Amino acid sequence: MNDHTKDHSPNENQSVSRRTFLREAGTVTAAGLAVAPAVWAGAGKNADTLRVGLIGCGSRGSGAAVNAMQADSNARLVAMADIFEDKLKASAARIQKSIGDQYAVDPSQEFVGFDAYEKLLNTDVDVVLLTTPPHFRPAHLKRAIEAGKHVFAEKPVAVDAPGVRSVMETCRLARQKQLSIMSGLMLRYSKAMQETVNRIHDGQLGKIVTLQTNYNINGLWSHPRKPEWSDMEWQLRNWYYFTWISGGQLVEQHVHGLDLMSWVMQEEYPVKCFGLGGRQSRTDPLYGHIFDHHAICYEYKGGERCFAFCRQQDGTDINTSQLVFGEKGTADLNRNTLSGAKTWRYSRARGRERNGVRDLPYVQEHAALFNSIRTSSPLCNGEYAAKSSLMAIMGRMASYTGKSVSWDEAWNSKEDLTPPEYAFGPLPVAPVALPGKTKFY
Repeated sequence: MNDHTKDHSPNENQSVSRRTFLREAGTVTAAGLAVAPAVWAGAGKNADTLRVGLIGCGSRGSGAAVNAMQADSNARLVAMADIFEDKLKASAARIQKSIGDQYAVDPSQEFVGFDAYEKLLNTDVDVVLLTTPPHFRPAHLKRAIEAGKHVFAEKPVAVDAPGVRSVMETCRLARQKQLSIMSGLMLRYSKAMQETVNRIHDGQLGKIVTLQTNYNINGLWSHPRKPEWSDMEWQLRNWYYFTWISGGQLVEQHVHGLDLMSWVMQEEYPVKCFGLGGRQSRTDPLYGHIFDHHAICYEYKGGERCFAFCRQQDGTDINTSQLVFGEKGTADLNRNTLSGAKTWRYSRARGRERNGVRDLPYVQEHAALFNSIRTSSPLCNGEYAAKSSLMAIMGRMASYTGKSVSWDEAWNSKEDLTPPEYAFGPLPVAPVALPGKTKFY
């Protein structure tokens, strides 16, 4: 039995653009829940200023940097890192335009290349924002905690089971070192969501019977290959469409909905799942090898079922809804309503502002992180981020193979999607999964 057995129990308690998804999920308010991290490197310097570094300078990284600065007027972005210089420069221009004087990145603190994250972590930043494509998250998170940095880690935190196990180990190290890890599963920082879920936990729906989470949208961006790009560069620039880099839609995107279901289930995770999926409308090699739709049924120890549907197909209906069905009623997490024996609707009139920060979850998660650092109250929600990521991974495994997959099988999977080396050169594209023939390990 491996060293992680005690942590892997599923029941252990421990574009539609991002903004469009939040709006459709009814999350225009957020709470300043927990405070966290611990030892603050800045305590011996300017105790009013938090020095922030950004690793991963795509659109999500740029957005996260702006959100972080919105969350704390005494934070400064002082360093940036990306594999590609053009991505870093474009991101820097966007961020500087948005945050003004809070942008304090000297050219000497701009790092480029596969080792750019290492160079940034060797600087005196207090906090790092990890917003690269998901494949890199486990290694970057581990190195950041080893370097004594507090971390914002965008979701998902891994694309395969070895990555999940690595993140769980890093969370243990973070707690030992009194460092904070804030996950990018921001919906848990929405006040509307919090009040809705609290009412479910208080029993207003009775026993939960069924859950349903949908992330059905149209197609996303793509970047046609340029003649001068190697296999590695093309895949990294078109990262969404390769399982080893993104995990696919179920993992990279639908993890939001799956995490909401896990929250509703009070961190109880499914014992097994089965599912189906395929690649019908995005068949061009431009779109790598991931599926463009999945339908997964997750089964829990108590007999509950969670039905998860996701799709990225142009011309189809958009539906990003989250529903909970209990013996006494139904909850619509998007609309923040309960119906049945008791009816309730969240009132958005209560508190448009909280602690001087606009009440939006993708800002408030950073406010909670920074507050935890300033109060030396370490916060780590990396464990539930890891387990929700694994829930998504096991669903992908079931969809790709056409087989039922148990939580234990997913947790103990040896399928490591890491490429042979990180270098610009040849990198064959894995074949499209064929249910019934594709195996999981």
